[in-house]
Amino acid sequence: MKRRDFLKATLGGTAATLCATSVEARPNLEPAPQAVGMLFDSTLCVGCKACVSKCKEVNDMPPVIDGDKTTWDSARDLSDQTLNVIKVYRDGNATTKDSEVDGYCFEKRSCMHCVDPGCVSVCPCTAMRQDKVTGIVTHHPDVCIGCRNCMVGCPYNVPQFEYNKLFGQIRKCELCNQPGVERINKGQMTGCAEACPTGSTLFGPREALLEEARRRMQLKPGELYRYPMGDITRPYNYHEKIVPTYKQHIWGEKEAGGTSVMHISSVSFDKLGMPPLEERSAASIAESVQHSVYSFMALPALALAGLTYTVRKNTRDHDEGDDQ
Repeated sequence: MKRRDFLKATLGGTAATLCATSVEARPNLEPAPQAVGMLFDSTLCVGCKACVSKCKEVNDMPPVIDGDKTTWDSARDLSDQTLNVIKVYRDGNATTKDSEVDGYCFEKRSCMHCVDPGCVSVCPCTAMRQDKVTGIVTHHPDVCIGCRNCMVGCPYNVPQFEYNKLFGQIRKCELCNQPGVERINKGQMTGCAEACPTGSTLFGPREALLEEARRRMQLKPGELYRYPMGDITRPYNYHEKIVPTYKQHIWGEKEAGGTSVMHISSVSFDKLGMPPLEERSAASIAESVQHSVYSFMALPALALAGLTYTVRKNTRDHDEGDDQ
């Protein structure tokens, strides 16, 4: 076969393969059958950081000290020593709670436990895993190679690497269900939900939490509502509070395929630093492209075609140079 014919055939075959496999692009993953998670209501959060303290206790982590402040944890963002943090939104004179203008509110950052997690998708050695029943995303250091792909694959900047250790590992919220803790497997709730004094962090089945979030969206501002505290299936108490004006948006219901940790607020999520995400998960797109490219050796064939073209072009240029 002539090189030109070989090149045409290879490129044609590769294009045909890509076209044929592109229709097999997978959809977003569905929530696990017994998915559990948390609902964070920023209108209830008072910024006490009890959840941060409890998280450090559960995960045996030291407080982050800022200067000479030794009486309270001073972490400002997630790190290898802080898996759950409370951040503050401020605008103008910051006098009105839960107001976008001249107001303030508190926002929580921890692992979102995505329904279709990017960190699991990009991990080359299954160190990141999603429980098929509960949907909890956990990290397994015994097989982790430290590539930190999970840090790139997470749109929320959750996985954090222990850079200050010789054999550092990835650290992230594992919904208090990692080996040695396993609160969920023991029928307990997450530490942050247990410690929250206002019910701003609520634990339970994802569907029940989603139903509660939708219920709050329909409440009339100014009414008194009894907010459940702890585990939504068996609250240990209720927090009575006047209903605020909620933004009609449940973060995590659909973003990037959805999350098991969902947020509601009276302040727009773009102002709270949430990333702009489509409903389609990045993992489903990336995996579809990868599977299409590698199906039937399409990528090697494409590479060989490119190499053939380059060699042919260089040879022709060389021959023309000799003729001159």
